[in-house]
Amino acid sequence: MHTRFDPDAAAAPDSGIFGLSCTREASEVLLVPVPFDATTSYRRGAAQGPAAILAASRQVDLFDLQTGRPYERGICLLDADPEVARANERCAALARPIIAKGGATDDDRDALAAIEADMQAMNRSVQRAVAGILAEGKLPGVVGGDHSVPFGAIVAASERHPGLGILHVDAHADLRPAFEGFRYSHASIMANVLAEAPGVARIVQVGVRDFGEGELRAIEASGGRVVTHFDLHWQRRLAEGERLRDLIDEAIAALPGDVWVSFDIDGLDPALCRNTGTPVPGGLSFPAACLLLARLVESGRRIVGFDLDEVAPGPGGPGDQADEWDANVGARMLYKLCGFALLTR
Repeated sequence: MHTRFDPDAAAAPDSGIFGLSCTREASEVLLVPVPFDATTSYRRGAAQGPAAILAASRQVDLFDLQTGRPYERGICLLDADPEVARANERCAALARPIIAKGGATDDDRDALAAIEADMQAMNRSVQRAVAGILAEGKLPGVVGGDHSVPFGAIVAASERHPGLGILHVDAHADLRPAFEGFRYSHASIMANVLAEAPGVARIVQVGVRDFGEGELRAIEASGGRVVTHFDLHWQRRLAEGERLRDLIDEAIAALPGDVWVSFDIDGLDPALCRNTGTPVPGGLSFPAACLLLARLVESGRRIVGFDLDEVAPGPGGPGDQADEWDANVGARMLYKLCGFALLTR
C-alpha cells in the first residue's frame, strides 16, 4: 500500500538527504558530495562533512518561511566518487609532514606532484559530474569537503554560462597562489578560478576578514574582476547607522545575471561553525546570510549552482551526539541554498 509522503513527519533513519527518498530522475536539485580535505592547513575534518550533513539533515523541517517547499521539486544527494575518498587518504599521508613543517621545500617535489595529480583527477571528476547535471537542465550543488573541492564545478558552470559571476561567502579571500606548496589548496581556489576559468567574469566576496597582504594586492590588481566586501568595513558602516540590506544590495549590484554561490561555512560567525578548519572571529549571522541569498533572488539574478564547504563535525565524527552543531547548521544552510536557488528557476 502506497503511503503519502508527510513532510511534517519524522524522517526515517535510513532516508536520503532531508529525509527524502528522491531519485536522480525525479529531482531538480542534484547534490554532489566530495569528501576531501587532505591539504587543510589548520584542522582537518571537512571530509566528513557530507556524511555529517546527511545525518543532521533528517532533522530539518521541510517547510521554509522564506523559500516555501523546496522538497517538492526533488533533492537528491548522489553517491560520492569512491576514488575521491581514496585520493584523500593518499594525499593526506603525503601532505601531513609538509603541513607540519610549515610548507613544502625542494625535498617535497615528488610528494607535491603526486598530490597535484590526485587533486587534478578530483577536479575532473567534479567537473564531469556537474557538467552532466547542467546538461540535464538540473541544479547542481557541491557538498564539501574543504574549499578546494568545487573548483571543477565552477569551471563546468562557467563553460555552460560564460560571463558567470561568483558570490563568494568566506572568512578568507582564497587568493593565495599554491599555499604551502599545494597548487589546488583550499586557500587558493579563487586564485585558480581567476587563472583557469576565463568564463568567470567577476567574483564578489562577502564576509572576508582574514587574508594576506599578497591577497589584498591580488584584489587591487584584478581590474575589478574581484570585488571584496571586508567584514571590518561592513561592521563599521553598520555601527555608523547604515542598513545591512543596503550593504548587501551594494554587493549584489556588482554581479552579472548568472551566479554561482560558493559558500564556505566559516563565512559565518564561528559560534555557528566551531569545528570548521580555519575559524575566524566576526562574520555573518545565519539570518544575515539568509538575507544575502534572499536579496540575490529578489534582484532577478539566476543561481545556476552552488557549493557548501568546510562543514566539519565535532570529535567523534558524523552522528556524534556530543557535538553535531556544525552539521546541524550546515544542513540548514544547505536547505536554504537549495530553496533560494530553486526560486530563481
